[in-house]
Amino acid sequence: MQKFINRSCEGTFPRPGPILSPEAGLPKAGRSRPARAQEIIRSGKTDEQVAHSHTPTAAACPWLYDSFKRPLDLALGLALLPVILPLILIGWLAVRLTSRGPGFYTQTRLGRFGRPYRILKLRSMYHRCEDESGVRWSAQGDDRVTPVGKVIRKLHIDELPQLWNVLRGDMSLVGPRPERPEFVGPLRAAIPGYTDRMLVRPGVTGLAQIQLPPDETVESVRTKLAFDLHYIKNRGAFLDARVLVGTALYACQIPFSMVRRLTWLPRCAATRGTDRGCDSHRPLIVVAGGLNSGK
Repeated sequence: MQKFINRSCEGTFPRPGPILSPEAGLPKAGRSRPARAQEIIRSGKTDEQVAHSHTPTAAACPWLYDSFKRPLDLALGLALLPVILPLILIGWLAVRLTSRGPGFYTQTRLGRFGRPYRILKLRSMYHRCEDESGVRWSAQGDDRVTPVGKVIRKLHIDELPQLWNVLRGDMSLVGPRPERPEFVGPLRAAIPGYTDRMLVRPGVTGLAQIQLPPDETVESVRTKLAFDLHYIKNRGAFLDARVLVGTALYACQIPFSMVRRLTWLPRCAATRGTDRGCDSHRPLIVVAGGLNSGK
């Protein structure tokens, strides 16, 4: 299996900064309360310091659903395997037969509470492309993407191997998009509340992923953050079901304007320093200032 995995087109990965390191007091699995972990991620305080200054947050209520979400992810992931495995095999063969290099690749991403893990995807770019381009976001018309890569990206087949990460517990089926550690530091400095999105497991799909194009600028990340914070504050079985159905419809090339109406997904507006957030047919405020912004 190892010879099929591409570890080259990913650049070098520096150690996460102090706010994401063990020295910063990031919680061990099953030890710290989620709300406490939020303050640890955002402030860099140790677990003991947070214990004396913890205050409830707006995201406290949905944590009850989290205890059921992991078993649901496992059950749905296993149920999807018979459908997804043939698609992964077809995608892998197409990649291997049309470009040099392995069919799969792994890349370091940051998961819940900033813990690094290796994401598994089908390779959609040329082998060792970042040796020349360096580490950067993929933009529209990116010349690093292979012809087959354009197809599997459009159909989102390249994302399907992440089901392995779901079964391992690194990811959830629905959640914020996992980010590379190279980008987290600058984004955290530029966007207040950015690390709040790490309070839950990252997802294969999510509100932001199916409604917005891939990140290209800090402003595009700021817009996606409004969706991510809306999801964190309102996550539940009904919202997850709507996102999954919307993802399936969107993968079938149904326009998202129609998908939104069919699945009743919220629309979001992210503006700097304002109280505009996601509108799901009822008053709701989510801003890019984070879950504890006081809005």
